[in-house]
Amino acid sequence: MRTLLTGLNVLIVGLVVTTVSAAAQDEVAALLKREIIGGELPLAEVQRYVESRVPTPRAWATAAQWQAEAERLRQAVLDRVVFGGEAARWRDAETKVQWLEVIEGGPGYRIKKLRYEALPGMWIPALLYEPDRLAGSVPVVLNVNGHTALGKQYPPKQLRCINQVKRGMLALNVEWLGMGQLNTAGFSHTRMNQLDLCGASGLAPFYLAMKRGLDVLLSLENADPDRVAVTGLSGGGWQTIVLSALDTRVTLTNPVAGYSSFLTRTRHYKDLGDSEQTPNDLATLVDYTHLTAMMAPRATLLTYNAKDECCFESGYALQPLRDAAQPVFRLFGKEDALRWHVNEQPGTHNFEVDNRQALYRMFGDFFFAGNADFDAREIPSDGEVKTAEQLHVDLPAPNEDFHTLALALSQDLPRAGDRPQDPIAADRWQSELRMQLREVVRAKDYRVIATVADRETQSGVEAIFWRLLMDSDWTLPVVELARPGAEKTAILVTDGGRATAAAAATKLLSDGYRVLAVDPFYVGEARSRQSGWLFTLLVAAVGDRALGLQASQVSAAARWAAERHGDPVTLVTIGPRASVFGLVAAALETKAIAAVELHQSLGSLKEVLERNWSVTEAPELFCFGLLECCDIRQLTALAAPRPVRTIAPNGQ
Repeated sequence: MRTLLTGLNVLIVGLVVTTVSAAAQDEVAALLKREIIGGELPLAEVQRYVESRVPTPRAWATAAQWQAEAERLRQAVLDRVVFGGEAARWRDAETKVQWLEVIEGGPGYRIKKLRYEALPGMWIPALLYEPDRLAGSVPVVLNVNGHTALGKQYPPKQLRCINQVKRGMLALNVEWLGMGQLNTAGFSHTRMNQLDLCGASGLAPFYLAMKRGLDVLLSLENADPDRVAVTGLSGGGWQTIVLSALDTRVTLTNPVAGYSSFLTRTRHYKDLGDSEQTPNDLATLVDYTHLTAMMAPRATLLTYNAKDECCFESGYALQPLRDAAQPVFRLFGKEDALRWHVNEQPGTHNFEVDNRQALYRMFGDFFFAGNADFDAREIPSDGEVKTAEQLHVDLPAPNEDFHTLALALSQDLPRAGDRPQDPIAADRWQSELRMQLREVVRAKDYRVIATVADRETQSGVEAIFWRLLMDSDWTLPVVELARPGAEKTAILVTDGGRATAAAAATKLLSDGYRVLAVDPFYVGEARSRQSGWLFTLLVAAVGDRALGLQASQVSAAARWAAERHGDPVTLVTIGPRASVFGLVAAALETKAIAAVELHQSLGSLKEVLERNWSVTEAPELFCFGLLECCDIRQLTALAAPRPVRTIAPNGQ
């Protein structure tokens, strides 16, 4: 089968079957599997790369100077990270609230069920714990939860809400995206990146779910705007510091075992957070150390656990945050407003009674100062904990989630349209779109320093094992294979790395090619064996993109090979991931890449959404704004007039 797509330089051909001796293929396989850079170097390089780019807090002379800087950072994070791209449209939507039934709570309080829209069509279930008798202004507390399927029903969360309401406070217990009633595939945190692909910040729904909850609390008649608290465990601790740092309506914050510096995370792998905790470009502006300092001079309690089996152990996570925040609180003369608590018993990942009582002490000092009757000891309330069924809040069906939002956004993408037929207009279209693509993928123009690690000849095939150093940042392992007389050069990249490419390499050799099997960033031997996909998120957080690194490295390898051998190369890719970064490389490198051959390529980036992939499956394909800029069709058109062949498209 052979089909020419009108207006594009694309051939889709049937799978070519060539008989190659098993012995020859086995010999090639052994050469391709040879270790060149080792298992430790990819991890060390990505650690160094990230650490060199994470911003560190600077010293400030006066509180006024810091306040101006904090406000600048706050606005920049909101504009460029939280509400980046199309997500800005959700920012100013009206907070819609629907109050539902009221159920009996316990002695002295009731529980009001409600739901509110985080953004149009995305409803959040919540519970308001309200004293039976309310008079005057009272403190309000937004209680968020972390990664537990129990969600808002999580007993320790209920107990702290109950203890707050029994002290005369208004406590809002909100469901977190992906947990409790929102524990669905479409709300999986690793699918928020589908929104990123479409050019809308996947962080926005998380932030708006928190911000709208605060809106609900402060709309209540008895809410005291001077006594507003947020607290939560684990992912709830992350929510707590992010909302509190960016929304100055919060006057007291207590994140519990919820976050650490990006610099801490590069060395303590269990701290590497989910997608929402490592959003695109955050670390181009702030680290979590900055977010902590941005609480000054507001009351802040940092709670950590001494033997935390999950993450954020006190022994390493707490001190960098204190070091960043204490000087800033000192500028305001509010050293006592920054406090910390380390839980020793049980010391595991928890928000149990010891940690809750530390919070109650903060309430006593900052919300009930001078009240001699305030008691920070936990009020026993175990018998008042409700079941999930009792706390269930009806939600509209369907309810928007990351996946449905992304599918809707993708309908009008990409925005570039097709390449014009008129040659002058086509050249302008290519030039403008190529510049846009470079920015989207954060492309680099790497210089290559090549060194030979080893050489070997087997059955007439000469193998050279190369290390290609790219701007002192990355080392690419390359196996060059050639038979005598080879005059053409092919660069071969595959989803599974060069060790899986024996059949393709053997076929290319038999066709007279010199083959350079390359493993770029996060592929094959160049893939970190430790928390690999999480490090791709860190790379995006410091302002780069895994896709851009891969495409830039392939482009640099092509330039090096073309210069070394005297002619442009053919780029051969196998797999949907390699085909996308290969096409990006060809779109941007117009001289060294003469032709492209795609095996098992996606027909459209929209297939990523239609198949409901998560970022764990193909991190580079969730490059922010890629589909908004270009689909496969546009990437292919950017390679024109060079030929692009698609062989055995993915799924066919």
